[in-house]
Parts: sequence; structure tokens; C-alpha cells
Amino acid sequence: MKYDTIIIGGGISGLVAGITLCSAGQKVGIVSSGQSALHFNSGSMELLGHDSRGNDIDDPCEAIKNLPPSHPYSKIGAATMEAMLADVKDFFARAGIRLCGDEHHNHYRITPMGAFRPAWLSLDGYAMFDRPAHLADGTILIVNIKGFIDFYPEFIRHALESTNYCEIREISHPKIERLRKSASEMRPTNISAVITGDVVKDIAADINMLIEQTGADAVIMPAVVGSLNGHPDAELRQRVNKPLHYAPTMPISVGGMHMQITLRQYFRSIGGDYFLGDTVSSAVIDDNGHVCSIFTDNLGDTPLEADDFILASGSFISHGLLATYEKICEPIFGLDIEAPENRADWCSADIYAAHQYMSAGVATDNMFHPSIQGRPVRNLFAAGSVASGCDPLQEQSGAGVAILTAMFIAREILKSYRHDI
Repeated sequence: MKYDTIIIGGGISGLVAGITLCSAGQKVGIVSSGQSALHFNSGSMELLGHDSRGNDIDDPCEAIKNLPPSHPYSKIGAATMEAMLADVKDFFARAGIRLCGDEHHNHYRITPMGAFRPAWLSLDGYAMFDRPAHLADGTILIVNIKGFIDFYPEFIRHALESTNYCEIREISHPKIERLRKSASEMRPTNISAVITGDVVKDIAADINMLIEQTGADAVIMPAVVGSLNGHPDAELRQRVNKPLHYAPTMPISVGGMHMQITLRQYFRSIGGDYFLGDTVSSAVIDDNGHVCSIFTDNLGDTPLEADDFILASGSFISHGLLATYEKICEPIFGLDIEAPENRADWCSADIYAAHQYMSAGVATDNMFHPSIQGRPVRNLFAAGSVASGCDPLQEQSGAGVAILTAMFIAREILKSYRHDI
């Protein structure tokens, strides 16, 4: 099968690149092994949250100017970054995902454990704080689902108690109660599948009754509302008499899965091919250093051929990078890696400190071309966390790097593609 571009990896980076290319008329295929980092997403995305000393950043765009040349943002360039950032919210809106936020001013999201983290964009309806611990004035009602153990209302109350008085209440519904037959069924995605239709109306009525009892001025509840059939999350917020905000739960994330599935469906709707549940087993590279084709487990001897290839396979969690006792490697192409040479330098005894292995990844040039034994592979690009140059966990930049490197690479491919036409 022949494509203009083949993308390896079906997470946010692969999907952003695929949608950009497909929207411009390319024939695009994405090979995805399945679960991506989006399944663990909090419902918020970071651009640049912390500086090198671990301090919170207010204006990410200004801070980006001070990053080292090896950072992916520096390779993209300030002017190009500004142009792409202005289009990100519209890009996701076209796919059916509404995001709120400002690239010039980070807001704060709250974690399931009650910590505050700087964020760039958050799903519409998710709790956004202009500063830590300040959501609204007055009393906050924290509503949990009875029997749901992946949300910690006491931690949320503790995080907010410096600025607000908080009340904690529980609600349930007969359809949700059926899930309690097994603890493994009381998970965010299962609850989300139940909260649709008349259940939304019933839950809204229960929350409104609790608002009257407590005199609450705002409501926080776990992000377990939102499915692919309609928008029950938005409907619930409309039916509740006070501002309702969703807070993330422990994974798996309803918001992250919503983004994953919505982007995938949109990609397919505009003509893209998405090979779900397949893994790349090998690649063919000619004597000129160009990738000719790849082979996958499901397609067997049938190659996937393309003019360009994008490696968006992620980092260690999705096996885009592998670590053995001796080294870190990229398993598909055997690409050159930038990583600490001494294994003793990979990590720190302090679990909360920066760990050097987190900045390891595929070595790329300024166009995100990787290399094999020092020789650039000109029709292969590395996007997102598989590439080296940043520590997304420490600097809170993972989603931004994934989105913006994907957009940059896709636009560079299109420049050549349109020239060839």
C-alpha cells in the first residue's frame, strides 16, 4: 500500500501531524499499537510550565526565548512557534474539541491528589485556576460518585481550604449502582458510559438539591462525564444552577480518551487510514539512506510505502524508546540516541528530582530528521517525546512539544509536497 506519508504512532503527535497532512490533500496512514499517553491525560495540556530551577512560568512564550538551541521549541524558531500557537485552539475546534487557555499566560490545573500545576490549554468545563487554590469566591461543593475510588475529594478540599470553605457530598444513580457489583467496574470510563440521557437530568437535579442545602457558589466533580454520543458534560453544566467544574481523576482519563477518539474519528472522516492495534516490525532503508517502506505485525508481508515517514511513537511509556541495562535505544530503525553515556547518571536517588534519562531520545537536526550512525535520514522525521532535547516532566512541556513538533514537521512535508505537484 502506497501513501504520501506514513506516521508511526497514533497519539496526539501522530494525529495532529496526520490531520494537518490529510487536510491538505495528502494520502496518510497512521499505524497505532493502541494506548497512548492521551489515555493518562489530565484534560489539560502544558506548553512550558517550569523553568530550569523548577519555578512556575507565567508567560510560556517569553520563557521559550531563553531555552537552549537543542530544545525542540528552539529548533522550530520563535516566529514559527507564534504562528502555530495562534492556530492550535482552532485546529482542535475543527476536530470537535473545545479548549480554553492562553499561550501568553499559564493557568493552573488541579491534580487528582490536590496539587496545582501550570497549564496552557484545558478542556472546556475543566477547573481552571488563575492562581493556585483560587477557583471562585464563596463556598465550593465537591461532589463525588458514591463508591468511586479514583477521585479524592478530601485532597481537593485540603488544596482549596486556604481560600474557600468546601463541603463534600456524594451522589449516585441506580444505573451507576449496577457498576458497584465489582470494584473494577467503578472506573471513569465505565461511569462515563452510564451518564447519558435521562441520567444527566437526574444527576443535575441531585446536585442542585445539594447546592440548596449547602449554599454553594460553585461545584467541583470528577471528570467522569463525557462520551462520544452527544455532549453530556456540557448538558450537565447547563442544567446545574451554579458553575460546575470538572477535576481530573486517576487514569484512565475520560477527557484524554475523548480527545484520542475524537481526533481519530476526525482523521478518518477526512480520508486518513488508521491502523489500530498494529505494531511496526521492521523497516527497509535503501543505500541512499531513505526509508522505502515499513512492515507491520498485522499486515505481514504487505509493505506500507510512502514518500515521507514520521516517527511519533512516544517515549518509554509507549515503547518508542527502550532501555536495557546497558543502553537506551530506538527499536524500529535503530536511530542515533542522545542519552547519558554512564548508566549511573541516568537517574537520581531523589524521586522528585530531575532524572536525566527523561531527556533522552532520538537525536535530530533542526528539521527533526534523525540519523543512523551519523547519517541523516532525509525522509524520516521524529515528532513528540521520542525526540531528545527536553525533559517534559520537569519542565511541564509534553503536550506542547508533541503538538508543535507535529505541526512543524507536517508543514515542512507539505512545502515539498506542494512543490512536487
